[in-house]
Amino acid sequence: MLLESITPDEISPRKISPPEKFQVSVVRTITSLAFVFLLALVVFPNESAAGPQRKRWANRPLTRAELKKAERRLQELGYPTVTMFQKWEDLKVTGRISRRDFDAIMNAEPPRPRDPGYAHVEVDVDRQMLLLFDSEGAVQKMLPVSTGSNKQYNEKGLRGLAYTPRGRFRIYAQIKGWRKSPLGLLYYPNYFSDGLAIHGNPSVPRTPQSHGCVRIPMSSAEEMSKLLPVGTIVLIYDSESFVSAKEWAEADRLKQEAVIP
Repeated sequence: MLLESITPDEISPRKISPPEKFQVSVVRTITSLAFVFLLALVVFPNESAAGPQRKRWANRPLTRAELKKAERRLQELGYPTVTMFQKWEDLKVTGRISRRDFDAIMNAEPPRPRDPGYAHVEVDVDRQMLLLFDSEGAVQKMLPVSTGSNKQYNEKGLRGLAYTPRGRFRIYAQIKGWRKSPLGLLYYPNYFSDGLAIHGNPSVPRTPQSHGCVRIPMSSAEEMSKLLPVGTIVLIYDSESFVSAKEWAEADRLKQEAVIP
């Protein structure tokens, strides 16, 4: 059988037409993207799978050793309770130490006065907290308070707005034990403005509920009376209003220096 003659063009590699070249390019691109996607799944775990794992890790209960560690740190920072820490740090107030609270406690700094440089008392209306600072800015006492409810009242023949004034004040009078006022009993009151006082009360809720006074726990009222002698500077403020009393503090310092021979 005679072989048919074959031309050189018939044995050379087949030429690819433009449409075929486009198809090959698309296939290669898809293959590359698939490889990159598979590599990403290996290097970066799926968020939907990793999310629950992270949540379980973040919500895992604290060990006894961790609780003890957190309690020691709170004492070092000057907080009597975790509730006070949660208030100051604007965390959810639960009275319990969660994993999130633990992390915050271990990375926290001690509270600092809004108006540093002299010994005084600060009442933070937003946080419903009282802090007594020394001249170095260290916390000497920290208490929960309940200030004026900002509501109108009509009780015992008296009407008014239950408001705790903001500003700078001084303790101008004190009474030991119980004091009967037109609106109720005050325990160891320390007066700072027009009959309003920092005083002990059996009810100190986490929200403002007083007629205008600054309520503190009964258990701390007698001690606070000793820590707030007449003349003590009291700053009461919120996020919208603040008045410094450094001028008063400087005047007190100059007066004391003039008295000392």
